[in-house]
Amino acid sequence: MFYNNSILIQLKKKFKKKILRVEGIVKKSEKGFGFLETDSKNSYFIPPKKIKKVMHGDKIVARIGFSKNREIVVPEKLIDSFLKIFIGRLQKINKQLFIIPNYTFLKEYIPCTFLIDKISEFKSGDWFIAKLTKHKLNNDFFHAELIEFIAKKEDPFTPWWITLSKYNLKKTEPKINIENISFLDSKKRLDLTDLSFITIDNNNTKDIDDALFIQKINDNFELIVAISDTTSFVHIKSKLDIIASKRAFTNYLPGFNIPMLPRILSEDLCSLKPNKKRPVLACKMIISQKGKIQKNSNFFLAWIRSKEKLSYKNVSNWLEKKSNWTPSTENIKKQLKFLKKLCISRIKWREKYALIFPERLEYKFHLSANGEVLKISNDKRRIAHKIVEECMISANLTAADILSKKVGFGLYNNHSGFDIYSAQQISLLLKKNNIFITSKEILTLKGFCTLYKILRKKKYKYLNNRIRKFQSFSEFSLIPNPHYALGFKRYATWTSPIRKYGDIINHRFLKSMILDEKPVIIHKNILKKISDQKRKHRLSEREIEDLLYIQYFTKNNFKNEVLKSEIVDILRGGIRAKLLDIGANIFIPNLFIHNIRSELDLNLEDGLISIKKKILYKISDIIYVKIVDVKVDTKSIIAKIISN
Repeated sequence: MFYNNSILIQLKKKFKKKILRVEGIVKKSEKGFGFLETDSKNSYFIPPKKIKKVMHGDKIVARIGFSKNREIVVPEKLIDSFLKIFIGRLQKINKQLFIIPNYTFLKEYIPCTFLIDKISEFKSGDWFIAKLTKHKLNNDFFHAELIEFIAKKEDPFTPWWITLSKYNLKKTEPKINIENISFLDSKKRLDLTDLSFITIDNNNTKDIDDALFIQKINDNFELIVAISDTTSFVHIKSKLDIIASKRAFTNYLPGFNIPMLPRILSEDLCSLKPNKKRPVLACKMIISQKGKIQKNSNFFLAWIRSKEKLSYKNVSNWLEKKSNWTPSTENIKKQLKFLKKLCISRIKWREKYALIFPERLEYKFHLSANGEVLKISNDKRRIAHKIVEECMISANLTAADILSKKVGFGLYNNHSGFDIYSAQQISLLLKKNNIFITSKEILTLKGFCTLYKILRKKKYKYLNNRIRKFQSFSEFSLIPNPHYALGFKRYATWTSPIRKYGDIINHRFLKSMILDEKPVIIHKNILKKISDQKRKHRLSEREIEDLLYIQYFTKNNFKNEVLKSEIVDILRGGIRAKLLDIGANIFIPNLFIHNIRSELDLNLEDGLISIKKKILYKISDIIYVKIVDVKVDTKSIIAKIISN
């Protein structure tokens, strides 16, 4: 109430000989002025003439002053520039070159020079990575250097290249001369080329890294999971190994993938293509008809020759009796029937002794050659997907047990469930819903599994969503610890060495055990690198998907369609929901929830929206909406509720 009080301002002017300064972050307005926001939540006005010296997001020191009886601040010293290395669009104006940063709140045309050859080839609208070299607060002008070309303006895949550049991810496969690729074989390699191994993948999959063989022995299943022996080509500390360790993963994006390894390896020499003799690391498991993995599992090196590449669709259709397609041989028919029985028994075993979370829809973008979204489909995981998944989980579980017992360490996927504070909160929340599990029990693997077996009941859908927000994230470790989310005492993946560097590491540990060699010690830093790359891949994929959703909704008029959605979060400004048919996130502002804002109560912690103390909506509710607007700048889809 005293912010612009004239008496207070006069008192301040009496002390103007004493110069006062504040430190904070610049927040620019589109109207040509801005504010300096301090850690203490104070906000100081920056006049239009002074705001030109700084950029949105800059951390600065400013001098407090007065103008027209209003307290203002004048930027004086730059502490930290918001722009350092950034992405922007080139603009040529009267033979002068400018770079426009790719940020919603930054509209500056920054003069720039090139560190790139053949400047004449580039034109306005082309994209670059730039480095800010001069700032107005230090040099009276802004200046940048263009250090890397990203994409031409007309390139239809420009959004992909911009996003990958943003997260410092590679845009192409690794480049290496084929002469530098060598195969180092082992003397301890069994010849299993006569066995009828099969692979099951998508039709367009080229990097095939797993093959299966199953047979009945007495009352048990004998399952061999054969995985491409990628480490016979990727030698420790070689150029290929360094490349793979830096990339850490194959990046699967809508439209294409960017492999961790050169395609000559990932899609040819290491790929378990049909009728090609390939080296593998294999795991033989004896599994009872009730789905229990027996203790006499073992790992070994072998040669195999896959007899046929099968597709998820055809296998599922045949097993579910939904098409005329049929496997080419009686042997393969028999194997698929055995694999289905094994899969069902393993699912039942995991439901009883571990955890299986409810299935989620998987959304797929169907793109044209120019990167335009033709349609978006949602695919349920069918029996063939579940067969492969259960075989891989069994093999990974077996690897985790053997590594912990015979090697002593490995690259483990750990998940710690809840921390102590969260467990206490959850226990109180459960008690209110007449579920009595103590915080001490929740912190154990057994208690965690018990909790989620209760929560998977349909009537606890809202409670399940609330509790899931307390869950920790999975992490990598060299020490075996429980994986609560799967319900296992330990878990280590090794079944995708073509696509994951972490699986290459576990291959090396397993091979050292097979060959009775001393295992290679890896530095702990590699765990952080893998985790960082995993996070960047996830963020880049999500960002590109968001861009494609905006393109899809901009191109297609959905404003008259009623769309089924699920509430996933309650925010201060409204509801975040997910369109169930295509997977897009939408935002429903408070204005479209209830027209009298003062009557609307949004409980962010409990995920509830009430009007006059009556609950109107909650997280996990199914609602029906119509699209109101698509905001390209902020990449948001605005909707209003029709009914629930």
